[in-house]
Amino acid sequence: MIFLDLNNQYKKIEKEINKAIGKVFKNGVFIGGEEVEQFEKEFAKFCNAKHAISVNSGTDALFLSLKALDIKEGDEVITTPFTFIATAETIINCKAKPVFVDIDLNTFNIDASKIEKAITKNTKAIMPVHLFGQMADMGEIVKIAKKYNLYIIEDAAQAVGAKNNNKMAGTMGNLGCFSFFPSKNLGGYGDGGMIVTNNGKLFEKLRLLRNHGSSPKEKYLNLIIGMNSRLDSLQAAILRVKLKYLLKWNKERKKRADYYNQSLKKIKKIILPKIKEENVHVFNQYTIKIKKREDFKKYLQKIGIPTNVYYPLPLHLQPALKYLGYKKGDFPVAEEISKEVISLPVYPELSKKDQDLVIKEIKRFYGK
Repeated sequence: MIFLDLNNQYKKIEKEINKAIGKVFKNGVFIGGEEVEQFEKEFAKFCNAKHAISVNSGTDALFLSLKALDIKEGDEVITTPFTFIATAETIINCKAKPVFVDIDLNTFNIDASKIEKAITKNTKAIMPVHLFGQMADMGEIVKIAKKYNLYIIEDAAQAVGAKNNNKMAGTMGNLGCFSFFPSKNLGGYGDGGMIVTNNGKLFEKLRLLRNHGSSPKEKYLNLIIGMNSRLDSLQAAILRVKLKYLLKWNKERKKRADYYNQSLKKIKKIILPKIKEENVHVFNQYTIKIKKREDFKKYLQKIGIPTNVYYPLPLHLQPALKYLGYKKGDFPVAEEISKEVISLPVYPELSKKDQDLVIKEIKRFYGK
């Protein structure tokens, strides 16, 4: 068994993928072109957003969003310490300061009730992360942002297709950022990312930023300082094929998550994922909380059942971010969660036989 079987997924859509790739080779357009333009339109429609701008990666999506909002040295951006480092890294690479707020014990997302206390005169934006496929408390976050005139950049890298109060991930803030890293629900065969927005001015600025600030009307005329962050045509072609299956794949992930929940609910030593009533969870990861995680992990590993830990060390305790001045104990919930979370295999192609094996061995470990 493997944690994520991308080869199995490829086999099921092999003909479509190969045809799409072959079309790109035949056309000879490898940067930009029809495939990229069509994918952007289709992705915007999927998210119910006016505009979508494809970029080189999910990290670039965050970075360019910050640049588009003129986040700079001296500015502060409120975010979560329990996420992949790219969230804070992009803020720092704009020479701004990430300001962490502790997380909700149940959803692992930023605790919206603690955001207001972290706001200062230097705060310019809030960057919530929709972790593991469930959206943060966007209703409350939007209220706070409006009250203090702050921008919202949604880190929706793990939440493509997720919903909060029937609104799609990425569309409730000023900008929404997605990753097409291969392990995501919508994953390419390499890096890729997307930014969605309903703001026409931000859309135009982002189009400039991702392509060296080059004028779309006149070659070698650079209007602003940008960078090279374009999505390859090959990746766009592949992702266009996969996008057609995304809703189905998300339903399959939910189906497997529900089966885990039903099968493991009587084990008191396991805390299962909590889903807020107003949310649609797309389960990029199926993450449980347990004590004695290493014993659990080693037991399953010996049998050949893979697990992963996202994330073993909160950002405020990372050596690279030591200069920010945070210390152990500053965000107790994030610190507690980081010691207890573990993710089980969950993907559309996961067979019932394999999932039953995971469930059986977990029950055996707990003596059930």
